[in-house]
Order: sequence, then structure tokens, then C-alpha cells
Amino acid sequence: MFGRFFIWLLLTFFLPADSEAQQAGKVARVGYLSAVSAEVDKNRFAHFHRGMQELGYIEGNNIRIEQRYAAGKFEKLPELAAELIRLKVDVLVIFGDAAILAAKNATSTMPIVMTLHPDPVGDGIVASLARPGGNITGLSDLHSVLATKRLEILKEVVPSASRIAVFFHAANPTLLRQLKDIQELASVFRVTILSMPVTGPADFDRAFTIMRKEGAGALMVLGSPFIGVHRRQIVEFAGKSRLPAIYTQRENSDAGGLMSYGADFQDLWRRAATYVDKILKGAKPADLPVEQPTKFELVINLKTAKQIGLTIPPNVLVRADKVIR
Repeated sequence: MFGRFFIWLLLTFFLPADSEAQQAGKVARVGYLSAVSAEVDKNRFAHFHRGMQELGYIEGNNIRIEQRYAAGKFEKLPELAAELIRLKVDVLVIFGDAAILAAKNATSTMPIVMTLHPDPVGDGIVASLARPGGNITGLSDLHSVLATKRLEILKEVVPSASRIAVFFHAANPTLLRQLKDIQELASVFRVTILSMPVTGPADFDRAFTIMRKEGAGALMVLGSPFIGVHRRQIVEFAGKSRLPAIYTQRENSDAGGLMSYGADFQDLWRRAATYVDKILKGAKPADLPVEQPTKFELVINLKTAKQIGLTIPPNVLVRADKVIR
């Protein structure tokens, strides 16, 4: 009798329950949806993946990441979001305004982490940064707020520029609000803003032709997944037009763009991993405030400056976080 009781004690208190054993061996499933291609997104995803590794998640061991890429074909995003939802992943990680909206429309219950969004409150993605509500949280990249700084840098580099062209994807409503903010700053910097909306690559030649005819002295390119997909073409057009241009992401300067100023995207992607970790451990997106960038970087490409016959002022060059020579 005592022997059977002793065995019962062992089974009850020293061996894990079935559910606990399954939980310990569970492989978390994360869906990763990007509006751009795997090639364009590879550096960002690598930083997200590294962030997960630093938190103890090893691919094939305790986590599996299902990746889907729209490669600039934004009409595919609803289908790709639905596909990941059907896989019943534990959390969705999303890059791109259109991709975030597609995921939001596809599910109101599955946790969603946005790697960045320029204006999640303005676009109705979250109720507020401090209290997102619903099933979405993540990071905002402050594109709108940084517009002032980009204009300031452009005027320091090209003080003679009285007309500045703003190049952007017309189908992105967030960028229309950014354009309005920039136009309101025009009088402060004593410049005229030339709005250059495009809907696709077929518009690029026309847009840059108009810039030259209108006497644009400098160019601002508003960041979006569309710009990422067509980065090299845009950089080439700016170079051929000999237009000093400032972009929002360092990848554009790495690709030959003159300058970029914005949030450190590598840092944002690694921070996105902390949201995934918290959600996998039981936190609710509604209770996780949307965070903003804490690191920013100015990148200057001196090779491009030389090609277009521009000298970068020493007071700007000394502030650069990276100089491409």
C-alpha cells in the first residue's frame, strides 16, 4: 500500500503534467509579411532574426518563422495575410503600411507587431501610441516629424535651392499627410515645394523632367515600401538629373543616393523581436505601447557628391554617422 502511494507522489509532484511538457517543447510559429521582396528586405529581416536569437529563439528548435513577400505587388497582400492566418501562427510581424492595413483587415484577434509605421494613429491602425488597443502594436519611425530635419539638412548642403521637389508614391495616404506637413514648413525655410507624386516606374522619367523644367534645386524622397522596391531606379534618375537628394533610409545612400537621414532601421527591427517575445510569453498587444525611434543616423555618400559636382559643407560632414567615400 505504502509502495503504491510513494509511486503516486513521484508521478504527481516530480513529473511534469502532459500540458506542461507539451508547452516546454512547443515550437512558436511567427508569420513575417513584407510589402517588398526578400532581396530588398534581407538586411531588415536579418536584424529581426538576430534579435530573436538574442532572446533565445533558435530557428527549427523553439521557433519557426513563415515568411511571405509581396515584392511590391501590393494587391497580393490581403491574400498573403490570409495565408499566414490560416497557418495559425502565434503572432504576425509586418513591414509596410499597405501590409499592416491588409493584416488589420484580415484579423482582429491574432497579435500583430508592426516593424514600423510613420503614422499609426493618423492611419487608424492603433487608438494611441500609449494605449494601442486591439491586436496591433509595434514601432513607429517618425517620418513626418523628421521632415523638418531633412529640409534643414538639404538647405545646409544646398543653400541656393529655392525650389525643392518632393517625390512620393501617390497611392500612400500617409505620404499625402507628410507632404502637407512639408508644405507648411516651406515658408520657414524660404523655399517653394514642388509636389511630385508617382504611381509607378512609368512616371519616373516624366517626374524628373518636370523637376528640371521647374528649376528644382534639391529633392526629398519620402520613404515607403514602393520607394524601397524601386530604389535603384530613383537613385539613378536623381544622379542623372544632378539633383542633390535626401532619403529616409540608409539603404538609399548605400545604393548611391546622396544623403539619408532617419531612424536607425536596424535598431527598429531588433526591437520588434522584443515585442514578439513578450507576446509569446502572454502579453497582449493592447497593453504594449507603440515605441518610437531612439537612434537616428545621417549617411552621406561622397562618391555621389563628387559625381554631381557638389561639395558637402564640413559642418554637415562632421555630423554624419556614416560617410561613403
